[in-house]
Amino acid sequence: MNPLNYVLLALLIISGVLTVILVLMHSGKGTGVSDMIASSMYNAASGSGIWEKNLDRLTVITTTVFILCVIVMAITFPVGTIG
Repeated sequence: MNPLNYVLLALLIISGVLTVILVLMHSGKGTGVSDMIASSMYNAASGSGIWEKNLDRLTVITTTVFILCVIVMAITFPVGTIG
């Protein structure tokens, strides 16, 4: 494996973990039963702030980095080598 693949592998792992964390940090926007029950406990405008917009941007950035790493690794990774 060349050094590019090591860097891409590290970026892939970091961006994957960050994407999962950022997605879990988003507030729920569902219209199901749980939203009806919880609507009395939370403010209706709780998810429309600067924090939520920045969280959206960070999620899109980390997801884009993850997808680009997967594509570049699929092209550059040596074929037929194990370990």
